[in-house]
Amino acid sequence: MAMDFKPMFSPLEMLKKGIFGGEYFYNYKFNRDLPKNYFTGIEKSYYFSSKYDPLKNYFKVRSGQTREDWKKNGWMHADDQRGWFEWYCKYFLGRRHVDDERQIKRWLSFCGPKGRWRNSIYSKIHSYGIGIKLSSNFSIRIQQSLLHWSYMINEKDYKLWMINKKK
Repeated sequence: MAMDFKPMFSPLEMLKKGIFGGEYFYNYKFNRDLPKNYFTGIEKSYYFSSKYDPLKNYFKVRSGQTREDWKKNGWMHADDQRGWFEWYCKYFLGRRHVDDERQIKRWLSFCGPKGRWRNSIYSKIHSYGIGIKLSSNFSIRIQQSLLHWSYMINEKDYKLWMINKKK
């Protein structure tokens, strides 16, 4: 399963592109798992803003659920109170954890090769006949959500999707 876990971007690349409206780490207590200097080279408003700003997102839209929704749905482990992205930052830095399998399964089901949202957007692109080159303004909430999980639609994966779906 871990061999199928292939995020496209490092956590820092994701933050630089613009995710979570810039507020993901607001009031975060930095510790040895995620040192404060981890964010060197990134404008603070892209990760430590007190207010969600859709214009900080890559696709300039609000996307995703609130942290309260994440808690209600039981998506956060006690060691990663901020959810998947906090877990991914620590995983990227080399931490291995009892929650790795669950988080990798979540990533796979969201945007892995058989992931719901990855396949959904490729299906929509195909049904509208627009192709990847013309899809930059298409279903941008889904695209922003995919970026929250370190994935962006691309020609290579779209072609593989077409082959797998025999389109």
